Amino acid sequence: MNTVLFDRLSNVQADLLVTFVPSEGELPESSAWIDANSDGQLTSLRESGVFKGSLAQTLLLPSVSADFSQAVLLVGVGKSTQLSDMQARKVVAAVASQIKSLPYATVAVASAVLGTKNRSAGETIALVAQWLNEGFYNFLGFKQDDAEKVSKVDTLMIEGSDEAALAIGVATAAGSAFTRQLGNLPGNVCTPNYLASKAQMLGEEYGVEVELLDETKMDELGMHCMLSVGRGSDQPSYLIVMHYRGGAENEAAHVLLGKGITFDTGGISLKPGPKMDEMKYDMCGAASVFGTMKAICELKPKLNFTAVIAAAENMPSARATKPGDIVKTMSGKTVEILNTDAEGRLVLCDALTYIERFKPQSVVDIATLTGACVVALGGVNSGMYANDEAVASELKAASQIAADKIWQMPLDEEYQQQLDSNFADIANIGGPEAGSVTAACFLSRFTESYPWAHLDIAGTAWTGGAAKGASGRPVALLTRYLLSKTQ
Repeated sequence: MNTVLFDRLSNVQADLLVTFVPSEGELPESSAWIDANSDGQLTSLRESGVFKGSLAQTLLLPSVSADFSQAVLLVGVGKSTQLSDMQARKVVAAVASQIKSLPYATVAVASAVLGTKNRSAGETIALVAQWLNEGFYNFLGFKQDDAEKVSKVDTLMIEGSDEAALAIGVATAAGSAFTRQLGNLPGNVCTPNYLASKAQMLGEEYGVEVELLDETKMDELGMHCMLSVGRGSDQPSYLIVMHYRGGAENEAAHVLLGKGITFDTGGISLKPGPKMDEMKYDMCGAASVFGTMKAICELKPKLNFTAVIAAAENMPSARATKPGDIVKTMSGKTVEILNTDAEGRLVLCDALTYIERFKPQSVVDIATLTGACVVALGGVNSGMYANDEAVASELKAASQIAADKIWQMPLDEEYQQQLDSNFADIANIGGPEAGSVTAACFLSRFTESYPWAHLDIAGTAWTGGAAKGASGRPVALLTRYLLSKTQ
């Protein structure tokens, strides 16, 4: 689908015009123009109560008058056109839901009225473009009626003039769709080897340099902690490295590291059966790094960016790591594995040590790491930990611009003692209290040589229940974070 900008609705030739109507007060310019050219139909519909203009209410008018050939979709914005991000997203989602099921090829959206609170016009254009395009995502490939889900829209026009903002929104949506598709794939398809093939695909499509470290190479490097996680699986583990080089040759890269547990049974510390199918989403940290790489490759900013994926499958078998086993990390520290279901930190710690060779400017790891973070923050904010306040501040700023929420959590030294072990340098769990914090404390012990932040996305990477599916978060946040490094 092609996404372009237009200046005003009265100048557009499109099959469907989308305009926004408040529940009270004057009509905005685009709606007033349609009203004036349709014998006051919009005013009549609002005054009669047929269309009240309540938030996210929609009404399709296939023909508003004999002299007005274009179809019109009315969308309510409530009492105020200055919406919160949550309200604006709800309105845009309603638009996308309607138009992707309609038989119109060209659609013009008069989105200037959707100015959100405390946002520039450019930020609003980027978000509207992102959210509209995200609304067209469908998980395809596994149902017989997939062809019927494909939208008829081939050109989406959005009101505005900031082409750079539009490009960011469209690229972010493309990255989000890539992330969601990887996340939604079943574990029998999306294996560590499959993720490796997707890295090679990005390399071929965009010229990204790709390195694949197999189990033999990781063993030579002493990455025994990561290897311990995949030991019970028939699927080989991989450390996947992708280099985007858009900056100066001698400029150190910013690194994103994604947890890529393509299916997590818990290993010998087996998870309960109910909802275990959702453990295909335990690679959503990796998926978000893939999506961010795609967005960055589309935008071509002038920076150096390295993506690292720690990919493994956590299965129980006669070869699997057992509770109480002690393994040696690449850093030389030993870990007593008290719970094999706390496996994310085991693959990440060796990857964090491997990253030292890049002498990075910053490192951000992204992981569906702990149920404790879901208890603390629910599905609204991702948990953020950092050993560097500059990185934390930059992530917070990117979060605000991207409308992709995070909340900084504590990383106090006092929590570290919960990881004490009688038999090894460190235990892989710290008990039931502050579980998300102690998981971050574990990772922090492997990040002393560079500025680092950790995003726990266990509550935000996917939605369960009837609406089950990957969210695409935090691609928007990570893309904005990396783009801020070019300014």
